Amino acid sequence: MIATVPKQPRMLRLSPQDNVLVAIDTVDKGAPAPEEITALDRIGKGHKMAAAEIRAGEAVRKFGQIIGFAKQDIAKGAWVHEHNTGMHDFDRDYAFAENARPEDILPIEKQATFQGIRRANGKIGTRNYIGVLTSVNCSATVAGFIAEEVKRSGMLEDYPNIDGIVALKMDNGCVIDYRGAIFDILKRTAWGYATNPNMGGVLMVGLGCEGFQIPRFKEAYGVVESEVFRTMTIQETGGTRKTVAAGVAAIREMLPHVNAVKRETCHASELVVALQCGGSDGYSGITANPALGAAVDILVRHGGTGILSETPEIYGAEHLLTRRAANREVGEKLVEIIKWWEDYTRRNNMEMNNNPSPGNKLGGLTTILEKSLGAAAKGGSTTLRHVYRYAEPVTGKGFVFMDTPGYDPVAATGQVAGGANLLCFTTGRGSAYGCKPVPSIKLATNSDIYRRMIDDMDINCGDILDGVPIEEKGREIFEMMLRVASGERTKSEELGYGDNEYVPWHVGAMM
Repeated sequence: MIATVPKQPRMLRLSPQDNVLVAIDTVDKGAPAPEEITALDRIGKGHKMAAAEIRAGEAVRKFGQIIGFAKQDIAKGAWVHEHNTGMHDFDRDYAFAENARPEDILPIEKQATFQGIRRANGKIGTRNYIGVLTSVNCSATVAGFIAEEVKRSGMLEDYPNIDGIVALKMDNGCVIDYRGAIFDILKRTAWGYATNPNMGGVLMVGLGCEGFQIPRFKEAYGVVESEVFRTMTIQETGGTRKTVAAGVAAIREMLPHVNAVKRETCHASELVVALQCGGSDGYSGITANPALGAAVDILVRHGGTGILSETPEIYGAEHLLTRRAANREVGEKLVEIIKWWEDYTRRNNMEMNNNPSPGNKLGGLTTILEKSLGAAAKGGSTTLRHVYRYAEPVTGKGFVFMDTPGYDPVAATGQVAGGANLLCFTTGRGSAYGCKPVPSIKLATNSDIYRRMIDDMDINCGDILDGVPIEEKGREIFEMMLRVASGERTKSEELGYGDNEYVPWHVGAMM
């Protein structure tokens, strides 16, 4: 009999400075591992093994950066996770604008193109939706009834250029101070959705007595009702049945005007892409996130815009972004936001390391520092040009940042309100998410979840672990951006996701 040598499991050292290896394959206890290490514990896929002895209090390093500190002595070959690794504050060198570089933007005639929808204000849409917005939770049911009746009636079938109707239901809107943070955010978010280039027509429905008054909202933005923007309240219209009937009638009148669009050739510089990650795992920072970052680098070179968000999920990696800031002012604005979040969580008896989630930890992520280093990779490598508040209009080009929570629906709501017309979403544990009126492209970090959730995933980035170059995968993602922007439907669109993912951020006191 010929003895066979067990196949050595694949593990990666992501940087020469790292003192951990990342398991690509499951490593059994006692198994030989790379670098002549024997595994002292079972190491699951995406989890970490000590590549050297790590003394208590010493930094644990991955991606060449600190992801935590040893809570006890960690032996070479041991599993490194939350049982023996924690985090505490440490100094970071922000080195503002040290690595800022001018981008080599392609001339317009060499930029990639897609088939988009040009709006009267010059913005370019990738979809053509009708939105039923609400000003308060008290009108959410009626908004839903209106959208359901429009769908049930079949009237949309006569208007092939309309992608659908979505009820964007507010879960707040009443007992708020019109001078406060909640009102400001709701106002920006509602207006951002109403004017998103993927929205062809809007009906806004209120109750009538709420704090978030529609007349005050219209006054703030100089809104004039038109063939594609209408408002009404349940109290003034005469109750539920009459409001549903009036809402359906208003939309019926809108349909010819919303339908009167056609796709035309537009340059990739018109793409504003929201960057999201959810259900992250130990592979996220190795495969899908850097691949999306490579696609963003291509997008920026073609004159487009990528919006990185989720402030709690760049916490601990912000020094890598401040170094890429266009100038000190941009970098300091990001640091001020980080300090606000530290105070915000402290006031609410929380801490920044409450993120990652249990699912993230099962997938191999140990601390928010590790998660953030992977999440920041979605932003690619170009200069950070602008930093925006939540739901603020994104007017600049290139790589930008928007302050949002890490919770995906809230974060994406802010990005769409800011003007995103496309969204790319990486996931390792398997997130099911859609985002009407903006198509969401799902990127799987590993081949297992891609195969298991094939009906939800658009692109498999797990093959990077098998040797596909990140740059090649970035090109694949960019090309899919163009196809989806031209009308190709994503998996989440085919499944009908996006009716329940409108979740504005609540900041401030609710009375």
